[in-house]
Amino acid sequence: MSDTTDPKPAKTGFRIPVPFWAQVLLGLVVGLALGFVARTYDVAWLATTLDKVGGIFIQLLKLAVAPLVFFAIMVSITNLRKVNNAARLAGRTLLWFMITSLIAVVIGLVIGLVSNPGSGSHLTAADGAKPDHAGSWLDFLTGIIPTDVITPFTELNVLQIVFMAVVAGVAVLKIGAKAQPILTLSESVLELLQKALWWVILLAPIGSAGLIGRAIVQYGWDLLGNYATFTVDIYVGCALVLFGVYPLLLATVAKLNPLQFFKGAWPAIQLAFVSRSSVGTMPVTQQSAIRLGVPKDYASFAVPFGATTKMDGCAAIYPAISAIFVAEIFHLSLGVREYLLIAFVSVIGSAATAGLTGATVMLTLTLSTLGLPMEGVGLLLAIDPILDMMRTATNVAGQALVPVLVSAREKILDQAKYDNASASAIDDLESVYSEPEPQPQPAAPAAA
Repeated sequence: MSDTTDPKPAKTGFRIPVPFWAQVLLGLVVGLALGFVARTYDVAWLATTLDKVGGIFIQLLKLAVAPLVFFAIMVSITNLRKVNNAARLAGRTLLWFMITSLIAVVIGLVIGLVSNPGSGSHLTAADGAKPDHAGSWLDFLTGIIPTDVITPFTELNVLQIVFMAVVAGVAVLKIGAKAQPILTLSESVLELLQKALWWVILLAPIGSAGLIGRAIVQYGWDLLGNYATFTVDIYVGCALVLFGVYPLLLATVAKLNPLQFFKGAWPAIQLAFVSRSSVGTMPVTQQSAIRLGVPKDYASFAVPFGATTKMDGCAAIYPAISAIFVAEIFHLSLGVREYLLIAFVSVIGSAATAGLTGATVMLTLTLSTLGLPMEGVGLLLAIDPILDMMRTATNVAGQALVPVLVSAREKILDQAKYDNASASAIDDLESVYSEPEPQPQPAAPAAA
């Protein structure tokens, strides 16, 4: 009796694998060109199409945000029971969140003080407008606890969703075996959401074309003239943190090759740049951390919390430079006290940023704490989409970095996986959202 196996089906057709980053870059180039045509030649239908395409892409991402945050945080809390020294790891994670945020805000302050971003623009106080609602510390503290369980999901209040998820996760741990059906259901729902989000991610090249094209049509190139120094400051500050501070920490604190980190984290960073959503990118960030050797159970805790509280771009660099920009526009002076307050708000208040597109909540919180005019928010809203891409990429890189640093320091990092980490091509990206299903084993032949 011969032992035979079914041959694998032969692949048919010819396909050139295109890296995901190349597809996204092509989408950005196409979006720039279409936006230029629509604005220059006043092509109304093209402008409307770009607006709808970009809006639908962001709407699809936001559709999954509320349930994704709830179930990801809840499951991550329960996963801590599988991790040795869970309390120590959680404490170290939060500590490094604050350390890297402090470094980022200092860089933002230095850049703002050196470049004077508001002095070279032609903007005045009259160009600003107060937002409908300004964030404050009282709102932040009292807004953590929801008034009911439905409103946070309908109004997309991520901070309240995180609160409910933490409470639910702790309750499941305390109940124990009786809560296992709830935990099993939550894990299944989380996998379902990640799979659905994968389908949205496939649209990222098209969505990026719509988003960048919409920005060009709405604001044009003239907008960059008034915000040139401010825009450069944000990009330079984020680049210094992303490509300077993070590699330095990896090399000195964790004794790791920074190049390998960027190879493993690149799918998450590039998606964050396009989507402008830390929460929407969260499943990719989590799997990137796992590919870099972070234990799965620890990554499932650290990354979801980072996606809602760890914002080096939006909550550190951006508010620091923005505060200096607004103060210069309104001819107000900032002193050492104000700079210390900016650092405090950035390190402690970043949880208010929510991990969604835009950083208006953090900006209003910073301006209100410093006593700066709220009209400054209106000055910055126009340029925000252009800035948010780089800010979010920096956020997500930091959310992947901290679990790697902590794992390396605690001697739980899989060094072999880290050394072999590589960026995924588009054909491999689905593995970020779903692990291969186990193949059924052939039944053993019956005894004669």
